[in-house]
Amino acid sequence: MLELRNVTKVVGAETHIDGVSLALAHGSLNVLLGPTLSGKTTLMRLMAGLDRPTAGSVVFDGVDVTGVPVQKRNVAMVYQQFINYPAMTVYENIASPLRVAGADRTTVKREVGRAAELLRLTPYLDRLPLNLSGGQQQRTALARAIVKKAGLVLLDEPLANLDYKLREELRAELPKIFSESGAIFVYATTEPSEALLLGGFTATLSEGRVTQFGPTVEVFRRPADLITAKTFADPPLNTIALRKKGAAFELDGGVRLPVPAGLAGAPDGPYVVGFQPHHLSLQRASAAAVPVTAKVTVTEITGSESFVHLAFADARWVMLTPGIHHFDPDETIEVFVDPRHLMAFDEAGRAVRPAEGLAA
Repeated sequence: MLELRNVTKVVGAETHIDGVSLALAHGSLNVLLGPTLSGKTTLMRLMAGLDRPTAGSVVFDGVDVTGVPVQKRNVAMVYQQFINYPAMTVYENIASPLRVAGADRTTVKREVGRAAELLRLTPYLDRLPLNLSGGQQQRTALARAIVKKAGLVLLDEPLANLDYKLREELRAELPKIFSESGAIFVYATTEPSEALLLGGFTATLSEGRVTQFGPTVEVFRRPADLITAKTFADPPLNTIALRKKGAAFELDGGVRLPVPAGLAGAPDGPYVVGFQPHHLSLQRASAAAVPVTAKVTVTEITGSESFVHLAFADARWVMLTPGIHHFDPDETIEVFVDPRHLMAFDEAGRAVRPAEGLAA
């Protein structure tokens, strides 16, 4: 198990990592999800031993490895850049950690063949990296990390520089690759959809702090606070400030929305309600859906989906809807909000849980 115990990293006057505590089990896939500059890469460098924490400790399988350099740790890293040895064949690139470890020829051949088959690199073992596609080069780097049999494998946005088709292809393959290793995998990404596709566990990061850690689907569906909910939303989370008064939410301009049954027992007062863009629709998704009239600001069409940007009261929302839809700027349309998918947050930004009155 890899444990970070109240780890902090301060550089100059800036706190890059602030009191992070995590416990990552062997055989697990752990996603670090957060925007650029949220602390993902810094946290991985602390895990690897590339940097030493200002405070706190790093413990691996019960041994304090704080400050132990990466050269003395069984760690493998894969970056978003295609880092391979350009003058060595794919076979030799993959075999390099085994040769450094002094493995015999039979072991090298067996392990390289196994990794190459897993990552579909067998036909390219005699090629140089520059003669490969971007996806094949990144798979070579992944294969090298796998044959090292490291206890900790760190992947820092490894698919960021690949085109869409290759990203989707490797995203589908990675969970299988991870499942066949007993290592601890840590995967950094800025994309919520990537975290959901990979599964496993997710730690959401914001300004150097881990806001929540748990099973990926649980963090997505039940964020602990508004920051986590926003981190796990792309397009951005739709939110609106409102005041609960009895059985209705009252907004500026006299707009009234019914309080979901699960929130009926919550005390009256101010809340922020949030919901994902795909939970706003042009058709009534359920009998409980509430119609609201909003003004179109911009419409974006991406393939088979449309992103419709809306102004409602003082809020700015995005509706992600299937199909191609054309709306004129400033056109008024009716859209539907399904109360079943609402998340509510108090004035401090904490989520109001079902036990406190909010339905999931």
